[in-house]
Amino acid sequence: MTFSKHLLSGSRRCTNATAAGAPRRKTAGPARRPSLAARSRRTSRPSARCATTPASAATCVSPRPAGCGSTAPRVASEGRLDGKFLLSTSDPDISAEDVALGYKNLLEAERSFRELKGILRLRPIFHRLEERIRAHILICWLALLLVRLCERPAGDSWRNLRRELERLHLVMLAGAAGQVQQTTQLTPEQREILARLQIEPPPRLTSLTPG
Repeated sequence: MTFSKHLLSGSRRCTNATAAGAPRRKTAGPARRPSLAARSRRTSRPSARCATTPASAATCVSPRPAGCGSTAPRVASEGRLDGKFLLSTSDPDISAEDVALGYKNLLEAERSFRELKGILRLRPIFHRLEERIRAHILICWLALLLVRLCERPAGDSWRNLRRELERLHLVMLAGAAGQVQQTTQLTPEQREILARLQIEPPPRLTSLTPG
C-alpha cells in the first residue's frame, strides 16, 4: 500500500515538474477571413494572361489552368445544337418527319397507359377467371377509345371535359299532380362542348307522368 502511494505521488510530481518546466506553445486561433473589400479587390484583379491577350479577353471569365479562352471551341460546338431536337434511329430509310412522329406517338402511348391505370382504373383487377379478366381489360380499352374520340374534336383533356359535364343532372320532381323529370340548365361551357362533339343537348323535360 505504501509502495503504491509513493509511485502515485512520484508520478504526479514528475507530471507537474514537466508541465512547469516545459515551454508553453502558443496555439493559433482561427484564421480571420479577409474583409469583403479585400476579397472584391482580389477577384477584380485581372490575370496576366488575359491582359496580354486582348483578343481573347472577351471570352475569358476567370483564369483557368488550361489558358484563357480554352472553352471557346466547345461553346461554339454546343451553340450549333441550340434549338434543335436530336433523335437517333436504327432505320436509315425513314425520313426525319417519320422519326419525330414515331417519337411523339411513343409519348402518346405512355400517356394512354397512365390514363388506363389511373382514370379508367384498369388495376387492381378483382377477378379470378380468365374470361372476366379479358372482359375487364376490353371494357377499359373501349373506354380509352371513347376518351380519345371526345378529346380530339373538343380540343381539351378528358379530365376537364368530365368535370364540366358531371354538373349536368337529371332531376325527378314528384307531387300531388304527378311526376316530372327534367335536366338542369346547360351552362355556356357545356353547350360549347356538346356542339364540338356534335351531340344534341338533352331536352329540358324528359318525362311527365300525371298523378
